[in-house]
Parts: sequence; C-alpha cells; structure tokens
Amino acid sequence: MKTYFECIPCFMQQAFRAGKMTAKDDNQLKTILDETGCLIKTFSMQSTPAEYGAEVYRIVREITGVEDPYKKIKEQSIKEAKELYPELKQIIEQSENRLLKAVRIAIAGNIIDFGVNKKFSLKEDVSKILKQDFAVLDFEKFKHSAEKAKTILYIGDNAGESVFDKLLIEEFDAKVIYAVRENPIINDATYEDAVNSGLDEVATIFSSGVKAPGTILNQCNDEFMKLFQSADLVISKGQGNYEGLSDVDRPLFFLLKAKCEVIAKDLGVDKNDIILKDINIH
Repeated sequence: MKTYFECIPCFMQQAFRAGKMTAKDDNQLKTILDETGCLIKTFSMQSTPAEYGAEVYRIVREITGVEDPYKKIKEQSIKEAKELYPELKQIIEQSENRLLKAVRIAIAGNIIDFGVNKKFSLKEDVSKILKQDFAVLDFEKFKHSAEKAKTILYIGDNAGESVFDKLLIEEFDAKVIYAVRENPIINDATYEDAVNSGLDEVATIFSSGVKAPGTILNQCNDEFMKLFQSADLVISKGQGNYEGLSDVDRPLFFLLKAKCEVIAKDLGVDKNDIILKDINIH
C-alpha cells in the first residue's frame, strides 16, 4: 500500500505525541518536528506508511535517546487485556462457532493502537465489536485453511492486542509461529511483550527483524522470510501489517479494524469497519 497525502498529518501527529512523551524540553520537541518535516519533503509517496513510521520513530529515538517510550503503556495494555481474558475465553467456549467468535475477539483487540488512537475504552470497545457486523468476512476460506494447515505464521501487531491473539491461537490445531517486531516502536509487540502476554504458552515467538510499525518484507530477516514462504497459513494482524503486505504476491488473511480513513479507502470499506479478508492474487 502506498502512502496517501492524508497520511502526512498523521506522521506529524505521531511525531508530536511521541515527542511530548520523551523530549527533555521544547527545543528537543521542536527538533523532532523539524526533522519529521524534512523527512516528509524527501520521502517517496510510493513508500508504505509503515516505512514512513519507522523513520519518524527513528528520529524520536535518536533525538531523545529513549528506546521504548511506550513501555509503561504497553505493560498497562497487557495487564488490562489479561484481566478480560477469562471473560473472553468463556464467551468463546459458550459460542456455537468458536473459531468465528475467536476471530472476532482477536480483531476486537486491534483497537489497542496508540499510533492511531489517543483514547479508547478497552472493555467498551471490545463489547461493541463483539456485536458488530463484518464489512468483509472470508470466514469459510479462513476456516478451511486453518483446518488443513500444519504450520501457521501469525504476524502480530500491538501489545495488549497480543493477549486477544492468544485466544484465537488456542483454537488452532497447527503449530503456530507468532512474529513480533525486532525493536520497540510505538506500542507494537516485541518478544518481551509477547511473552508477557502468555503467547509462549501457545506459540513459538519469533522476531521478523523489522524495526518498523508494520511488516516490510525487504527489511525482514532470512529466517522470517523462509517462514513467510513456507507456512501453510499466514495471518496478518492490524493496519501496519496491512500497509506492508497488501500488495504481496502470496496468499494470506488480514484481520483488522479499519481505524483510519486511508486504510478504509484502500480496503473499500468504511472507517471503523472490521475485516477478515482473504488475499490470494494467484
């Protein structure tokens, strides 16, 4: 997915938000915004928003020296998600279609995104999504792929959301590899975050090598690329991964909530719609 003009104000907002959290003073914050503005002048609109995002947070990191500005926020998100886990597990167990309910719950966790959302109420938003109709629902294809798969590559997105991913992974019979970011960026899940979410109990946690807020294949390590090509089923979670993988020549499924107008437009849906979309361009 290319970058749209509507993405540019979002990059500035993300730089400002991260800068406010980490800058020592106003001069440092101004430098962050100046550097981000210069980045916008030179960056290609054919690059993905995730590639832009990587550069924005590189600027913040280099200027402030803070490696993980969202660390405490991620820990709190995981804590809140874990508190909901028993109730959500019960909902799945009582459902007539466990897999579909687990998919819905996994997508509900995608609301935890501090790159897009300044505020949200986790319990309230999850409750709404559990009742919301899908804008795109390729469930039968997903179910068939999951049932015949021996290996599943599940590309994670945000910390906290990772707890919701665990609930879906528990419904699979296949071996699951859960891919995370190499380094902290926004509130995306790293290895440490995935372990804190309990994903090591249900999957093998693996770094993709990516330092961006989304999966960019030419930045992934060789081990991830082998898994990406060989896995029987690939699940891409969230907007950042959609940005990097929407044009990839490989069958996979996207699970996400369209939290911004740009993503919604690219998907052909409305903002705030929920999606389980099969991408198979062969």
